[in-house]
Amino acid sequence: MTTTAPEPAAAPPAAPLDDLAHALRAAGLAEVETGARRRAEYSTDASNYRVVPQVVVFPRDADEMLAVHAVSRATRTPLTMRGAGTSVAGNAIGTGIVVDTSRHLNRILDVDVEARTARVQPGVIMGDLQRLVEPHGLRFGPDPSTWTRATLGGMIGNNACGPHALAFGRTADNVLSLDVVDGLGRRFTASPRSGSGGGPVAVPGLKELVDANLALIRTEFGRFTRQVSGYSMEHLLTENGADLGRFLVGSEGTLATTLEATLRLVEVPRVRLTGVFAYDDMPAAADAVVPMLPHRPQAIEGLDARLVARVRAAKGDAGVPEFPPGAGWLLVEVGAPTAEEAEEAMAALAADSGTSTYRVVRDAKESAKLWAIRADGAGLAGRSADNKECWPGWEDAAVPPERLGAYLRDFDELMARHGVDGQPFGHFGDGCIHVRLDIPLQADGRPLRAFMEESAALVASHGGSLSGEHGDGRARSELLGAMYSPAAVGLFSQVKALFDPENLLNPGIIVDPAPLDADLRRPSAPRTAPSKGGMAFEHDHGDLTEAVHRCTGVGKCRADLPGTGTGFMCPSYAATKDEKDVTRGRARVLQDAINGSLIGGLTAPEVRQSLDLCLSCKACSSDCPSGIDMAAYKSEVLHRSYQGRLRPMPHYSIGWLPRWMNLIGWVPWLVNGVMSVGWLRRLILPIAGLDKRRSLPRFAAKPFRRTEVAKARRAQRGSGLVSDPSTGSSGHDANAARTERRVVLWADSFTDGLDPQIPTAIVEVLESAGFEVIVTAGDACCGVTWISTGQLDGARKHLEHLLSVLGPYAVNGIPIIGVEPSCMAVLRGDLTEILPEDPRARSVQLATYTLAEVLTGRAPVKPDPAWQVPSLEGVDVVVQPHCHQYSVMGYVADRDLLARAGAKVTEASGCCGLAGNWGYEKGHYDLSVDIAHTSLVPALEKAGLSKDGKAVEGGEAVYMADGVSCRTQAEHVAGVDALHLAELLSRAARSR
Repeated sequence: MTTTAPEPAAAPPAAPLDDLAHALRAAGLAEVETGARRRAEYSTDASNYRVVPQVVVFPRDADEMLAVHAVSRATRTPLTMRGAGTSVAGNAIGTGIVVDTSRHLNRILDVDVEARTARVQPGVIMGDLQRLVEPHGLRFGPDPSTWTRATLGGMIGNNACGPHALAFGRTADNVLSLDVVDGLGRRFTASPRSGSGGGPVAVPGLKELVDANLALIRTEFGRFTRQVSGYSMEHLLTENGADLGRFLVGSEGTLATTLEATLRLVEVPRVRLTGVFAYDDMPAAADAVVPMLPHRPQAIEGLDARLVARVRAAKGDAGVPEFPPGAGWLLVEVGAPTAEEAEEAMAALAADSGTSTYRVVRDAKESAKLWAIRADGAGLAGRSADNKECWPGWEDAAVPPERLGAYLRDFDELMARHGVDGQPFGHFGDGCIHVRLDIPLQADGRPLRAFMEESAALVASHGGSLSGEHGDGRARSELLGAMYSPAAVGLFSQVKALFDPENLLNPGIIVDPAPLDADLRRPSAPRTAPSKGGMAFEHDHGDLTEAVHRCTGVGKCRADLPGTGTGFMCPSYAATKDEKDVTRGRARVLQDAINGSLIGGLTAPEVRQSLDLCLSCKACSSDCPSGIDMAAYKSEVLHRSYQGRLRPMPHYSIGWLPRWMNLIGWVPWLVNGVMSVGWLRRLILPIAGLDKRRSLPRFAAKPFRRTEVAKARRAQRGSGLVSDPSTGSSGHDANAARTERRVVLWADSFTDGLDPQIPTAIVEVLESAGFEVIVTAGDACCGVTWISTGQLDGARKHLEHLLSVLGPYAVNGIPIIGVEPSCMAVLRGDLTEILPEDPRARSVQLATYTLAEVLTGRAPVKPDPAWQVPSLEGVDVVVQPHCHQYSVMGYVADRDLLARAGAKVTEASGCCGLAGNWGYEKGHYDLSVDIAHTSLVPALEKAGLSKDGKAVEGGEAVYMADGVSCRTQAEHVAGVDALHLAELLSRAARSR
């Protein structure tokens, strides 16, 4: 039996943009944006789709949110809610008003520890709530992989789950009540039925609709826990509490907008263990799940060997803990009040695991690495093992756990028939599978449609759900008829008509769905031919378009922020919290500039606005699971934009600084004297395009290349080396000329002209460790400032000269030791992108090492076995890892060396805020200082460091920074001097 409730209206036409923006401002909205750049940033989420909004708004409170709804109704403009923008099915994009709740509606309003409840606004990041309640032994139960940036409003919208939903339930199971406004402007509390109030009766006609369709709801809905596709009608049944709040969870913003939510918190087990169980393949792993479930594990996650291989390729062996032999694994977590109980629970579960090949991980850090592989899966799976682009869409289908093995075998056959591949992983304990597929989307969406239609039929044949936690969105709403009867699909339309009869709330989702192959982002992006003299983009088949489309939108750049201890990207976003200044936002603008509909190409002013606050720190190149390298993209865009044209003044002043330093090296006293006069400095710096509040570093009285230390060790250069280094292709082919511990010290332009005491200290430390040190010519510049300002033709000339200097050593297997991290990063990274055809480039890349890598035995030559690391016992060291070192070379060797020395180390996470030329340029000073205060300055203040680098009270503390930018910024912003690692070790050796 069905009722005759009205159908919702068709999606309304768009109101004129100017009228809409005026109406919103007149209604009291303070932040209303209609610019092309902003609309490009919000035109896509983490899905395959691109839908351009008319306007983006940032409401400051519930009243402004209600005002947005009123304008939407008055102008008949569609309204789409957006939290972190990590929706993989196209749930958070729309043609009308897009509302970002994450900027202002992000307050945790109340936490009741005894009642285990929290009241939050929709823009609260789940990680913030977790950190607040963690000291009380509590947490919000569900934990999707994006928990560090996902908003609770977004999690409510798609009924987010995550690994621990197995133990703690889905978001729907942890919502107590919702304060909402629907499409008719009615504000009410959505909660369970109690007495004569609450429940479905809050919405006129809803109870009657449920009563008229009881048999349909009881047979087609709530069949297993991960059935979240469509509307979850089972929650409205009397036997399930007639809970309107739980029903609205997962409705993807199509029925109502959450203004506040009251949530249930759960107790965290005191002791947790992770077991890694190995199987022959993923279906065999899936078969083992059901026998484990009676042991009540906290989580059961599946990992495919292909995904683990992708992680190992991206992070190296150090980033991947030991896996027992197999091709598919289950990560199983058990929890208990005591260690003994946890061990007993794991042993009992292992006995029913169906395998004898497993290991139990008890170390918390190693366990965190395992779970990080799972958390980064969506981004890492964006490329296949053979470097093809992979896409979401069939992202999170679910079947009852007892059907999972059979479903995976059938799914493998389906992929084979369509000639596509993927790296499945996911929540095996709940029967939910995540996979990204290398479906060719470059041309059109026909392959996607064909695969999706067959996939929907397959999952339905196993009694499953199109979506297990991400929602249907644009990707799967059209396919709901594959798993629901026509009567059930019709029921969705009747429900929609009761809440939102004008179809204003997120139209095109669930009811009257948009075609799954409409509005696809990738097919509209033409290939970008390599520019003359630009970056090679070898990892992206020479295509800048493919490179910028690496961004999958998972938003890790919004979470791994300086100052949080989780990562280094993105320093400008850490200070501004504006999507414009996050790696993802910049990638979206570049994508749109190439697609050409909103932004008129890579030379458009919107592109310059987007890239202006990118510090070229390169942190995204290591922290982003999708492999974005915004620093390289910025260099390429600047190269294309200014090639053959007059450039901004900073490109010539500080961008050519190494060139000027060669001249200044003859009269440093004159330049230092002039720049020490305040009024002269304030006059000269603005002319050079620099901020007058800055001061240039003092130039050394004598460059390193002219010191006796350098001259004495340069005399040995070239003895016994091959005569034609251009023929060399390997940095590890030693010849007879190589001594057991011969190394080359390359002092870059900055070190040479500003800090000659540092390479002097390096020589001292290396020779004390038994090395024979050769010093290169002093004019071998890597061109890093030319690269950061996009002057790639100039960078190429410098690098070609550098290869003529360093190439002979590299092809003879003699390690090259650099000083300045940003310059070493050029050799270890950008060098082969700029000179991909030069065989010497690869040789030099492989032969370049940091001082710490050599001293800890990570280079081909090792320290004298009798040498000991100078003791730093009792020394508190505040360390600023240089962004480029962290991103390109890594900081593992330095941590190892400092630990061997016995130092007590505090690391400042993230960029110092100066970033070479960036922090000097006019317009960047204030943000540069703000960035310094996110991590660097608090770390210095906590250590009590003063101008002389000593602790103000008691003990001994030093600030250590290998990068000239980091040292300069600390002096400018905090008045603190810094030591290089070599200076610290040298001083410790002398004091001993």
